[in-house]
Amino acid sequence: MTPMLPTGCVIAVLGAESTGKTELARAIAQRLQERGIPVTLVGEYLREWCDREGRTPRPDEQQAIADEQTRRIDAAAATGVVIADTTALMTAVYSEQLFDDRSLYAGALAAQRRYAITLLTALDIPWVGDHLRDGPHARQPTDTLVRAALTGAKLSFTVVHGTGGERLANAWNAINSIASGEDRETRARARARGKADAKPAAWTWPCEKCSDPECEHRLFTDLIGRRE
Repeated sequence: MTPMLPTGCVIAVLGAESTGKTELARAIAQRLQERGIPVTLVGEYLREWCDREGRTPRPDEQQAIADEQTRRIDAAAATGVVIADTTALMTAVYSEQLFDDRSLYAGALAAQRRYAITLLTALDIPWVGDHLRDGPHARQPTDTLVRAALTGAKLSFTVVHGTGGERLANAWNAINSIASGEDRETRARARARGKADAKPAAWTWPCEKCSDPECEHRLFTDLIGRRE
């Protein structure tokens, strides 16, 4: 099944370091392209910045990095569907985690509210280090902060587990489920109000701090089963 994704729809892929965000974002973009949906993959500007500068950012450089990530996503959304390999929210999380600075959250969450679907990559794949990553010990705290930010802002998100094809299949099922729910909700509200300005009818995981793959995998399976 191919999801109904209108121009301007943004699918945001969030997650801690070395949790497969980039691989998943590329796989989703490729599958949508294969189904004839115009899509733009917006990469992680923070990674680009670090590669260019040869270092990690200082606290005073974080805001500009977050703003540029949002600008690129918004520009791409003007022409079609966007797969965002991270958003400004991850920069806000890193600012809190590394510098005890929460000032980036307001703008990052305002941007996140515009995105139709948020996928959060689980911590169930092996750590792969590089010269810019802190280490596997940082994944759980990062994951906790992302969940807390999304839940505190009452933003829906879906945790995606699995490796390789399994992870893509789980993400694809979630996208289809959320997109079809949004389409049904939009039609219902349009009939009732005479306009099609409905918000997505998605869901949020009830245990926002849990990273137990068995727990979330069971929830994911149950939810998808009920929606099929």
